[in-house]
Amino acid sequence: MTNTLDVNDFQARLQHLDALLREAERLTDPAARTRLQEIVQSILDLHGAGLERLLEHVKEAGDSGRRALDACARDGVVGGLLLLHGLHPLGVEARVRLALDGVRPYLRSHGGNVELLGVQGGVVRLRLEGSCHHCPSSAVTMQQTVEEAIYGQVPEVTAVEVEGGAEEAPPEQDGARLALPVL
Repeated sequence: MTNTLDVNDFQARLQHLDALLREAERLTDPAARTRLQEIVQSILDLHGAGLERLLEHVKEAGDSGRRALDACARDGVVGGLLLLHGLHPLGVEARVRLALDGVRPYLRSHGGNVELLGVQGGVVRLRLEGSCHHCPSSAVTMQQTVEEAIYGQVPEVTAVEVEGGAEEAPPEQDGARLALPVL
């Protein structure tokens, strides 16, 4: 059976699950709410332990395992699951660089680019470059595109600072920073 779940489907399913969990948090029966919390946590723990064991086997496979692990880390769906369970093999800065690499073709098509200046304490510092930077609407669109990509791939980022700009809060309402809450 081939499952064609893409990153957008994955995000939509996470958002739906998040909505269901928020709804369950409002259960008025404390015993039922507690039992549901235990069930959800047990499922997450079980899947997390299985994924962790899977990653150990992949790492033991040598070079081919490292290549497979790298491909998994860069896959939007598998990488998202690894993030969910705190198992993503790439660090914050590496995932920020991947997110920026993903938006560079779009930025370049509009005469712009982005440079990573640094990542420290959950804050990403960037410099927007190119002709779009001086056009207010283009600069805003570029910045939003970059921020959405970063927050989508690196949910632990707390802020994105653009050289010459103010610190921006993450876009909570669009689900890009969704991390399944434990009830």
